[in-house]
Amino acid sequence: MRRVAITGLGAICALGRNVAEVAESLRQGRSGIAPIESTDTSQVRFRNGAEVHGYTHKGYFEDRQADFIDRFAQFAVIAAREAVACAGVVWTPELRETAAIVTGSCVGGKCTEDDGFRDVYKLALNRVHPLTIPKTMANAGASHISMEFGITGPSFTISTACSSSAHAIGQAFWMVRNGMTDLALAGGSEAPFSYGLLKAWEAMRVVSPETCRPFSKDRRGMILGEGAGMLVLEPLDVALARGARVHAELVGFGMSADACHITQPSGEGAAKAMRAALRDGGLAPESIGYVNAHGTGTLANDATETAALHAVFGAHAAKLAVSSTKSMHGHALGAAAALECVATALALRDGVLPPTANYSVPDPECDLDVIPNQARQAQVEFAISNSFAFGGLNAVLALRRA
Repeated sequence: MRRVAITGLGAICALGRNVAEVAESLRQGRSGIAPIESTDTSQVRFRNGAEVHGYTHKGYFEDRQADFIDRFAQFAVIAAREAVACAGVVWTPELRETAAIVTGSCVGGKCTEDDGFRDVYKLALNRVHPLTIPKTMANAGASHISMEFGITGPSFTISTACSSSAHAIGQAFWMVRNGMTDLALAGGSEAPFSYGLLKAWEAMRVVSPETCRPFSKDRRGMILGEGAGMLVLEPLDVALARGARVHAELVGFGMSADACHITQPSGEGAAKAMRAALRDGGLAPESIGYVNAHGTGTLANDATETAALHAVFGAHAAKLAVSSTKSMHGHALGAAAALECVATALALRDGVLPPTANYSVPDPECDLDVIPNQARQAQVEFAISNSFAFGGLNAVLALRRA
């Protein structure tokens, strides 16, 4: 089996329009959570979100092209462009024919879908946008990426709620490692700020009315986010031979299913996924120095994830540095794991562990070193990034410093 390098990183989210801006926000512990601007929230119980502030397609897409692409898929293409440029990919006919695209999205084109429902049910119009179906489909991001670069190899999308892009990156990792492809573009994108979806999340009663405080005793819930994260993956020897910069190495991937509840998390299921990732990477628990936690800021998730970390790491859990970057970029649903994988790769590459922002009160049920509020200088060899989704679908990525 081949070693797999991350040679390209791309991101757009509430923390910035590119990886450099995102990295600086993470280093500063600067939260992107603010009042929602793109959707009227006057009839919604919560007002804050982690949007790509002031986003328009101008500068990224021509008007006619943008009319074909929902906001979530636009984010996917933007992040993919940056990742490909970052990796210095030189496209050949052979590479275009064999390269893979694997994306994750939880809800797909909700902005377009919501517009259509409003037109039909509220405004009583007799027709909707003629491209409503291709704009709303969850695979639109992957499809537009394939057209952007002329990639005709394997291209597909995974939808497993909040683990979607972790599953996507993991599958792409295995494809490169096992020799199915010599290059993969993997990640995820999401744009959930539509009125109908905000009302649906309101009904769940898990969204904070203020901000996201993972692992803090006074936490009140998650904050929705949006954006995209994309990675270029290729065999390590190929990357080194062509002189590419290796940002980090992907070394393991683990999955599990809770098989117990559609929304309540299971510590046992989370622990199984972490153990599977360590086993896949041939890693001892003691080798892990940093954990990018799922860390949603809900009462149930954070305590359950803490218990799972103690179960997997034992006494070593006290030595782990753990943080939730959702405290800054929000919970971007199907894109969350991709943004968190980018954040983890940056932490290993730059030797700066991102903090858990907005932390205020220690919780005895979350007795971890959560890097409160300020980033930490630390050289870490191995890290894991956790994703635990509604439906009990768990995915964990293991990374190594280049």
